Amino acid sequence: MQQPLRRFKAEFFKALGHPARLVIIDQLREGECSVQELQVVLEMDQSSVSQQLAVLRNKNIVDSRKEGTTVFYRVRDPMIFQLLDIAREIFNNHLIDTQAILAQLGGEGLGDGEALS
Repeated sequence: MQQPLRRFKAEFFKALGHPARLVIIDQLREGECSVQELQVVLEMDQSSVSQQLAVLRNKNIVDSRKEGTTVFYRVRDPMIFQLLDIAREIFNNHLIDTQAILAQLGGEGLGDGEALS
């Protein structure tokens, strides 16, 4: 079994498993951003944003550079955007399937005295 590789993959995906971190990555599609810019978008305090960035940095998802007192972040490998785009397509497909099932259920209706099982 390739446990170290599976553990690495699981930790990588865990780093992507937080809404704030996904917003950060989406913001970085346009190019690098400062912590202050990300604070505004996330509506979070500086320490919370820095904590989320630290998780992404520790998994080598983002890089940082310092200019004076300002720290800028960028995505290390732009292929992460492709990964998230594919994930969005998968989620959309699941949503379409769920909507179709709900439409079928709604179309069947319940007769008098029938109960959902």
